[in-house]
Order: sequence, then C-alpha cells, then structure tokens
Amino acid sequence: MNTKPLLALALAAAAALAAPLAQAETWPTKPVKILFGFPAGSATDVIARTVGQKLSDKWGQPVVIENRPGAGGNLGSELAARAPADGYTIFFGTVANAISVSLYSKLNYDYLKDFTPITLVATTPLVLVANPDVPVKSVREVIAYAKANPGKLNFGSGGVGTSNHLAGEMFKIATGTDLVHVPYKGTPAAYNDMFGGQVALMWDNIVAVTNHVKNGKLKAIAVTSLQRADSLPEVPTTAESGLPGFEAVSWIGALVPTGTPQPVVDKIYTDLVAVLRMPDVKEKLAASGAVVVGNTAEQFATWNRNEIAKWSKAVKDSGAKAE
Repeated sequence: MNTKPLLALALAAAAALAAPLAQAETWPTKPVKILFGFPAGSATDVIARTVGQKLSDKWGQPVVIENRPGAGGNLGSELAARAPADGYTIFFGTVANAISVSLYSKLNYDYLKDFTPITLVATTPLVLVANPDVPVKSVREVIAYAKANPGKLNFGSGGVGTSNHLAGEMFKIATGTDLVHVPYKGTPAAYNDMFGGQVALMWDNIVAVTNHVKNGKLKAIAVTSLQRADSLPEVPTTAESGLPGFEAVSWIGALVPTGTPQPVVDKIYTDLVAVLRMPDVKEKLAASGAVVVGNTAEQFATWNRNEIAKWSKAVKDSGAKAE
C-alpha cells in the first residue's frame, strides 16, 4: 500500500492548522488600527487613545487611532466591516450601532454578522443636565415642572436617533411628560444653546458633561446608570430618584471583521483585557466617568443582542427614523 498520499495529506492538514497559530505568535508585525465612527475628543476617542497607547507598548507596534465620523457613526462602521479580516483593524463599536439597527431602513453593513465580538471595553452613563437658570434640582422637580408647563420645557440632543435623544424619549414615556426635542448636528451646537439659555435640558455622555458640571456651566440632575458614577458621586441615579429600573448607558466594545483567525482574536482579547485591568488605565477612565468592563466575547455578544432589543423599543416608541 502506498502511504505517501496519506502522509502528504496529513502533513498538509497539520501545516494548515499550524499556520494560524504561528501567525498569532508573530502578530502584530505592523501597525494596528483602532477605527470608529466618531470625532477626536469624543468619549470613544478618549478611551481608544488611552487603551491604544498601552496596546502599542505591549505589542511593540504603533496603534493608530482612525476617526471616521459621519452618518451617526455608520460611515466608520461600514469601513471597519469591509477591512481585511487579519486583526490589523480593530473596530470600536458603540451604542450607536445598537440603535442604528432599527433607526435606519438600510445599512451597508450588518453589525451582528460582519463583526466578531472581542469584549465590552467600558460603559459610560448619560447625565441629565440643566441650564442653571431652569428652576429644577431633581428628577421629581423636572417631572413636576414639565407637568405644570406642558410643552414648554425642551431638551437638546446631537441629532434624531442619538442615544441622548432616545434617552429623553424614554424619560418622557416613563414619566408621562411633554418635553420638546430640539435636535442639533452634534452636541457641541446643543451646548452653545444650553449655555445661552435657549435649551433647558440635555442627556449626554458623562465624559462630555463632567467638566461643564464642575465649572458651573450646567447643573447635573441625575445619571442614567443603575449605580452612581465615581466622577460625579454626589449626583443620584435616575432609578433612585423615582424611576426604578431606568437605565440608558452609552458603551464602547471592541470587535474585528468576521473571518479574523481565531488565534489572533484570542490574542487581541487577552492583551486588551490585560490593559483594561491595569490600575492606571482603570483610574484614568474612571476619572472621566467610564466604567471599565473587559468581559468575555460571549457576554459581549449577549450584551449586543440585548442592547439592540432595548433601543429598538425606544426607536419605535419615539417614531424616530433616519435614512
């Protein structure tokens, strides 16, 4: 019996199995990109740069931050989905991806199918803030004032279908209040009108609002996480302020294009979670209001599905749509 063909097949199979492992051992051999759909200075950007520098130190390769804002974060998402599945493009997905699934009638990528989850990096609560001249200091006072003045209290957002818009819609439904939504093309414009008194309220990411609260430009009413935030410990949660179970947090998670070799996925996971557990990283991100997570890929996948379901309800209830 000629065993040479069988031996050749066995060797070929062994080589095929060994190739990804060898790739993971040497990976990365060139710069790695962290790509996302939001501008410099955003909460995603702040967290990506903190984590990226530590990964660069660990890998001995530059980790390049690529901001590709546009279309509610979907431009960067589409670019990441089309990137080579080799581990050299890490996508930082956000709550915007969970919202977009139901907000947009058509997307040029599939968030659940086109990406392999790595880990939930961090969550960041929203904060309900008010112009200092608005006569409210608590959630109960906001509700009472809104009911006594239906249609006269407004809230700003970074645009229709953003998390800060939908958090306001969730609040309206939960409280039965008539608040008027004022959408802007990004939150910076909304802040300008808040400082000027044209906008009364806004729900926005704690990373963005903390300095405005601490310098007295805005007053914090409540955070939307179920636990108080370390960076604003004196500010109560919405849940403890009379709306039990109310939660609407932003978040950032790491993913790679589907098809990335599993050994490379495993290496990214191991090294990224190690970075997230570094005391100085946790301290820096906590100071900005972020809560570091670093869970398993399976837990992050479940999180994605649950978030899509939750925000889909908010989109439907609000009637928000985007093309």
